[in-house]
Amino acid sequence: MAQKKQQVYPIELIGGPAKLDIESEELHRTKCTRYIAYLAIFALFETMVILVCLITLMRIKSPKFQLRAVSIEHLNYSSNTTSPSFNMRFNAKIAVKNSNFGHFKFKNGTITLTYRGDPVGDASVSKAQARARSTKKMNVTVDVNSNHVLSKLRLAKDLKSGYLMLTSQGKLSGKVNLMKMVKRRRYAHMNCTIIINLVRKFIQDLKCI
Repeated sequence: MAQKKQQVYPIELIGGPAKLDIESEELHRTKCTRYIAYLAIFALFETMVILVCLITLMRIKSPKFQLRAVSIEHLNYSSNTTSPSFNMRFNAKIAVKNSNFGHFKFKNGTITLTYRGDPVGDASVSKAQARARSTKKMNVTVDVNSNHVLSKLRLAKDLKSGYLMLTSQGKLSGKVNLMKMVKRRRYAHMNCTIIINLVRKFIQDLKCI
């Protein structure tokens, strides 16, 4: 007897091509959403960096210019009422403190010492650079004398007291450089008060503002 041929029917996938298209579309949508989220995070980070840089630029401070220490040599004085006088030499340590995130490059400057407004000595400060967030330290020598003091009676009285008060003032002009692109001019000012113990020949007190 002739065998009956079995008819083979193709197996149809559940859902068919339509389901595959939906899954592919959902996967594509998920990837796009993820990429958009990454871009948003990156844009937010870039914005924060720019804001920090802008705030930093807006807050550039003037460096501080101060006397750190002073020692005295060759101190001589006379409290004679008719011709009071003093002379000495200062060996001073000065500092330029730069708290900015860019270096401060300054020109030559001068420190002037005064007694009650009258000049008694000055020193030159050579041009230099204070690095970012650091302090530039230097040494200067100043010859101090009363040759240009006008008030002789007041000087005689101060010398007899055993203490002499002097003021040191100075100014440095320079620029703060940020990232080698932004430059801002700033000035560093010195304003210090020095009290000298004439009997013991040393600095009794030193204050800077």
